[in-house]
This record gives sequence, C-alpha cells and structure tokens, in this order.
Amino acid sequence: MKAIKEKHSLAMRWFHWVNFPILTIMIWSGMLIYWANDEYSITVFGHTFFRFFPDWFYKTLKIPHRLSEGMAFHFLFMWFFTLNGALYILYTFFSGEWRELVPKRNSFKEAWLVLLHDLHIRKTSPPQKKYNAAQRIAYTAIIIMGIGSVITGLAIYKPVQFYYLTWLCGGYHFARILHFAFTLGYVFFFVIHVIQVILAGWNNFRSVISGFEVVNEEPKVITQTVSNDENSK
Repeated sequence: MKAIKEKHSLAMRWFHWVNFPILTIMIWSGMLIYWANDEYSITVFGHTFFRFFPDWFYKTLKIPHRLSEGMAFHFLFMWFFTLNGALYILYTFFSGEWRELVPKRNSFKEAWLVLLHDLHIRKTSPPQKKYNAAQRIAYTAIIIMGIGSVITGLAIYKPVQFYYLTWLCGGYHFARILHFAFTLGYVFFFVIHVIQVILAGWNNFRSVISGFEVVNEEPKVITQTVSNDENSK
C-alpha cells in the first residue's frame, strides 16, 4: 500500500534551492576573477604539463577581460551566500536537524558500504534512514567547506583589514589556494550530487521539491482477541 510521507521541511528545501543559483554565480564570477591571475598549474623544470583552465576554455566561455564584472558579482553575492549558510546552520541547530546530518561513529565504515552498493559490487543495501552514512559525511563536509570559503574569501578580499584571518589561513597565497580548492570541491560535489539524484529516481527528486515522498507500507493487520467466556459458548 502506497502512502505519502513527509521527508524534507520547507526551510531545508528553501535553503537548498536558494543556495544553488547563488553558488553557481559565485563560481562563475570567481572564474572571471581567477582569469586575471591564472597561476595554478603543474610545472616541472620550467615546462608546464597541466593547466586547470587552458586558453580555449576562457575563450569559449568568454571569460577574458571581464575582471571588474567578476569582482562586482562575486563581492555582492558573497553576502547572500554567507547569510543563507548562516541561517541554514542556525536552523539545523535549533530544529535538531543536525542529528540527521552529523556523521556517527560508524558512518565512515558504512559510507564505504554505500559506495560498494552504488558501484553494484555489494548487493546488500547499507543502513538507510533519512540520510545514509555517505550523505551525512558529504553534507557535513559541504558545510565545513562553506565556512572555509567565507574565511578564506575574506582573507583574500581584505588581507590588511582581516589580517588575523589571513594569518590563520597561512598567508594570502595559501588562503587563495584553499579558496580555489574549495571551489573545485563544490564542482565535484555538484557532479556527484546530480548523478546520485538521477540514480535515486523521480520520487527522491520530487521530495526535494514538494517535501513529501511516496513510500510503500505494509497493510496493518487488525487482530481481534476473543475472551474465554465467548469461546466456551
């Protein structure tokens, strides 16, 4: 028997869908800024073997010569990104949702089983509640990355005014490396997240929009107790 069950609250869905376009704009505008000082590559003895973004990438997306535009968008939407993230953390804390998100003691072991199951190496499905162990680790990691992006971003944005943050991040150049690494992490998370949503099917995606999912429940069996007096008749 099919039944409708609530899965995601309105607040959780709101923070999720608001963050998606904001983070997309942040990454796009960050690329416009990064173009002006594209220094990260794998270089040995003066020979560059690998660059993260070759010239054709910038030309295809029409990124070159748009530094001021990137800075304007990046510095504006970073406040929306920070505000949405702060409200999300406060909500999970006061609502108790953090209990469903924070990894448990055996989450890393179970996450390995989730990976084997997703790769169809292991047939038995790992323990699954609202979120499985891999999701707990991933969603907690993305929160930590968000906090790291804000801290390193401020350290790069105002290295003199926020000198203590710059020092905490290991200096301006290392803060920039960390900021860049967090961005790559977002892209990697987004790709994996979309693949998992597709594999999970329409019912799971629908729950992120409506907040409800359709589940199969066993019909309840009603048992009737007969007294000894009635049996004797």
